[in-house]
Amino acid sequence: MSQLTGIAASNGIAIAKAYRLETPDLSFETKKDQNPEEEIKRLESAIETSKSELEKIKAHTQEKMGDEHAEIFSAHLLVLSDPELIQPIEDKIKSDQINAEAALDETANMFITMFENMDNEYMRERAADIRDVTKRVMAHLLERPFPNPALINEEVVVVAQDLTPSDTAQLNKQFVQGFTTDVGGRTSHSAIMARSLEIPAVVGAKSVTQDIKDGDIIIIDGLDGKVLINPSDDERKTYEQKQAQFEEQKAEWAKLKDEPSVTADQKHVELVANIGTPDDVDGVLRNGGEGVGLYRTEFLYMGKSSLPTEDEQYDAYKEVLEGVGSDKPVVVRTLDIGGDKELDYLDLPKELNPFLGFRAIRFCLERDDIFRTQLRALLRASVHGNLKIMFPMVATISEFKQAKAILLEEKENLKQEGIEVSENIEVGIMVEIPSTAVIAKQFAKEVDFFSIGTNDLIQYTMAADRMNEKVSYLYQPYHPAILNLVNNVIEAAHAEGKWAGMCGEMAGDPVAIPILLGLGLDEFSMSATSILPARSQLLKLSKDEIASHKDEILSKSTAEEVVEFVKEITES
Repeated sequence: MSQLTGIAASNGIAIAKAYRLETPDLSFETKKDQNPEEEIKRLESAIETSKSELEKIKAHTQEKMGDEHAEIFSAHLLVLSDPELIQPIEDKIKSDQINAEAALDETANMFITMFENMDNEYMRERAADIRDVTKRVMAHLLERPFPNPALINEEVVVVAQDLTPSDTAQLNKQFVQGFTTDVGGRTSHSAIMARSLEIPAVVGAKSVTQDIKDGDIIIIDGLDGKVLINPSDDERKTYEQKQAQFEEQKAEWAKLKDEPSVTADQKHVELVANIGTPDDVDGVLRNGGEGVGLYRTEFLYMGKSSLPTEDEQYDAYKEVLEGVGSDKPVVVRTLDIGGDKELDYLDLPKELNPFLGFRAIRFCLERDDIFRTQLRALLRASVHGNLKIMFPMVATISEFKQAKAILLEEKENLKQEGIEVSENIEVGIMVEIPSTAVIAKQFAKEVDFFSIGTNDLIQYTMAADRMNEKVSYLYQPYHPAILNLVNNVIEAAHAEGKWAGMCGEMAGDPVAIPILLGLGLDEFSMSATSILPARSQLLKLSKDEIASHKDEILSKSTAEEVVEFVKEITES
C-alpha cells in the first residue's frame, strides 16, 4: 500500500477501483505511399465508433441533465455527418496517398482556421465543434480511446490531472464514488463541483496520475485529505468503519433539516446554498437550505457550442425560483466568465493574467448584447419567486451604476412589451476586489446588499494565485487583513440598513463560522452539504459572546493567532 496527501475538498470516504480520466497522446507520424482504400476504411470506422459514442453520451446527458446540456453532442454528431468536412479528408487520402491521421489533421486544421477567422459569430463557434470532434476521431484512428466520463457504468474513483467543469458535469453520481486530482485547491471548480455532487474528493495530491493505474483499489479520504493506493485488508476495514461513522454523523445532522438556523443565544442567521444548475436545487432542499445565496449562471453557458437563448435561460431561472419556493431568496450572479472559466465559442483573447483581466462584469458591460439577454431572462423569471440579482467583480461605483442602468432599461422594455416583472428585486454586488471592500461605505449607499466572494478576495488581497500550489500557504482565510476587509463590508452594510452575506467557501468553513458570526455576517452561503454541519455548529455558539471579542480578533497579527484565540473563547 502507498499513500498520498492532498487537500480535503469534499467530505466523505470512497472505496472503489481507479478510473483514469485522461486525454490520450494524439501525436502521430505522417506516412506516405499508403493504400487509399484501406485508409478510408480506417477513417470510416473511426467516424462510426465516434458517432456511436456520442449518441450514448448524448442520451445519457439528456436523461441525467436535460436537453440543454445534451445540445453540444447533437452539434458534434452533425459535424461527423457533414460531407463538407468528411469528403475533403477522403480526397486528401486519395490524392496524397497519406495515412488517415495526417489527412484528418491537415483538413481539420484548415477548417478550424477558416471558421475562426469568419466575421459571423455562429460560424466562429463551429471551430470549437470541429476541434472536439476530430480529436475523438483521431483517438480512435490511433486506437487510444477517448475518455467518456458519462459512460462510466460501474463503481469507480476517478483519477485525473484536473477536472474541467464539463468533465464534472458528465460524472454520474450513481457510479462515481469520488475523485482525486494532481492539482487544485478547496476553491477550484473541481472541488466545488464535488461538494455539489456530494461525493468525496481529494485535490492537489500532486502525483495521483503517476502513481495510480487503472483498476487499482483506491480509498479517498475526503475528511483528512488522504489517498490510499491498494490498501491492505486491515486498512480497508479501518476505512469502512470510518465511512460508517461518517454516515452516522450525517444521519444526526439530517435531524436538523427543518430546524431554524439559530445560535445558542437564539440569534438567527441565514444558511443558504451555492448552486451551479437547476438540478442542484434538490440538494439544497434535502440539506435544509433556506434559499440560494449564489447561483453560478456560467454553467448555463458551458458545455455548449453556442450561447444559451433568452428562453433557455428563462426556463432555468424559473425552475430554480419555483424549485426553491416563492418565499426563499435566490441570489443569481450574472455571467462570470474569464479567469479559470473559458467559453471556446466566444474566442476570448488569451491573457497573461486572466484572473485580473477581461472577465465578469467587465466582459458583460462590453458585450452588452449577451448581458441584456441574460437580464431579460432574469427579469421575466422574477415573478416566479424571490429573485435577487448580483453583479460580479465590480471594481468601481460607475460599473455598478452602468450595470444597474442596463437592468432598469431592459425592465422598462419588458413592461412596454406587456411582460410582467417583479417590482421587488434587490440588486447587489459580489465583493471580491480589495478596493471595493475598502470603500464599502460608499458602495453601501448604492447597492441593496453585499455578498463577499472570499475565494477571489483572498487571492487578490494576499497576491497569491489560489490555483498555484507553490503559494497555497498564502491562501489564508483567517488572516487579519482578510477579516478586517470582511468586517468593513459588514459594518458598511449595517450602517445603511442593508444586509451582508458571504458566498465564498469560507462561509461553510467550521473554523471561520464562529469568526464570521462574531463579525455580524447575516447570510452564510455554502455548498449544500455544509449546511447541516453548520447549523449543528451554530447551536453551540453564542453570537454575543464572540462579538464582545471582535476588536481583539481583528487586532491579531497572524491567522494562527486568530484561530487560537477564537478556539479559546468558543471552547471555554
